[in-house]
Amino acid sequence: MSRKGEGVQGLHEKAFTQASSEPDEAFWAQQELDSLMDMGGRTAITALYRTALPVGGCTLDLMCGAMSHLPEDATFQEFIGLDINKAALKANKALSRAVEQDLNKTPLLPFDEASFDGALLCDGLAYLTKPQQVIEDLFRVLRPGAPLIISFSDRFVPAKAVAIWQALEPEDRVRFTSALMQRAGFTELDTGEVVPPEDLTAWQDTVRAVIGRRPVAV
Repeated sequence: MSRKGEGVQGLHEKAFTQASSEPDEAFWAQQELDSLMDMGGRTAITALYRTALPVGGCTLDLMCGAMSHLPEDATFQEFIGLDINKAALKANKALSRAVEQDLNKTPLLPFDEASFDGALLCDGLAYLTKPQQVIEDLFRVLRPGAPLIISFSDRFVPAKAVAIWQALEPEDRVRFTSALMQRAGFTELDTGEVVPPEDLTAWQDTVRAVIGRRPVAV
């Protein structure tokens, strides 16, 4: 078990190095705003959110990019997106508020404790150099009982995905994600994957997800 603010126990700090030394802000500003996932993968994420994400309250989409994959009929009191890419934040029409922040420089979130009813992290965990600190702070800003939904496909940007993520097999990435969430205090962990149907050639991405909740105090 790691202590608050520390790295991941048993892993060398070089496990979280990136191949490219270019500053993240400059690197991502040059990338396409479109998601790496194909349409089938995006549809799977939307279906997951429809069943697992509470609506009507305040939700945080961390490393949201230009699209949040929300169901069209989902409504929120507030839907806040945080990302390093200003252009992506501007392009994301689902957001009611946008926050620009480099989580690898500043892993602590600029929000009050217990201020969100749910949080999302889609296709972003691969690029975090301090994932334990970020997930611990997600735990802090969630209300008791609120879910954190972390999802990802098998695709990533090699120049910026950290070394440990690239070294792991897809199933091991699920275990790695689960371990980070457990160490941060999340409970009721639920894992699953959606595999593309064989007859849909346009859908090639397997989507994996881990859902955990900040426990309700007894």
